[in-house]
Amino acid sequence: MREDIQAVYERDPAAKNLLELLLAYPGLHAIWLHRLAHRLHQAGVPVLPRLISHFNRFITGIEIHPGAKIGRRFFIDHGMGVVIGETAEIGDDVTLYQGVTLGIYHTHAAHKLRGVKRHPTLRDRVTVGVGAKILGAITVGEGATIGSGSVVTKDVPPYTTVMGVPGRVVWETNPETGERRRVDPQPRLANLPDPELEVIRCLHNKVLELEQRLEALEQRGAGARREEQQGPNGRSPGEPDEHDAYEEELRRGLRHMEGRPMRD
Repeated sequence: MREDIQAVYERDPAAKNLLELLLAYPGLHAIWLHRLAHRLHQAGVPVLPRLISHFNRFITGIEIHPGAKIGRRFFIDHGMGVVIGETAEIGDDVTLYQGVTLGIYHTHAAHKLRGVKRHPTLRDRVTVGVGAKILGAITVGEGATIGSGSVVTKDVPPYTTVMGVPGRVVWETNPETGERRRVDPQPRLANLPDPELEVIRCLHNKVLELEQRLEALEQRGAGARREEQQGPNGRSPGEPDEHDAYEEELRRGLRHMEGRPMRD
């Protein structure tokens, strides 16, 4: 208990005096009640550990399953809405802020997960920011920091800072020198359907189809006009025909012969 109180003094600048800590710090009450419930749970006592956990949630707003394993100097600041699952494991000197969830993925085969590791493991000196969600049987490495509002579903390397949804590493810290190095974001390619792009593609294909049909109609119309201009014999009106020209030449020859006098 002394270590727990000392951890509050070290990590909460609002801590004023011992009496205030004992009476008005739900994070302390939650961890002390959990340790009682956890010992009863390990001893195989039925029902009572869950009742203590339920009472703990009622008075502190912090829900910790009796089966969760929690190390020394664990500190929950404010604490309202914190949820820690049955198979979660927490190392020493870990700090959680309000709204943190150490949970599992939702699954339709929940009965198959009974008795197996399904909650995250937090190594020593991990800090989890406000509202962060750490889901699944993953490991958050020693000295790591989870940013507020992040959703983490993959293992986190030691001495890194993870932020975002889904969580990704944005900082790396040298544990010996304390020097921090920013990690360049990796490009993420998402193969997601784009409804607007699909509509534009359909409209484009429809325009191409209409253009082809219009071109075919124009070609048919031009052919019909050409046939009307050429007439039934295939020539344009006023265009001389070779057969007509021959007949005209023959008639001229006959008229010329009729007008000449005949010789003996």
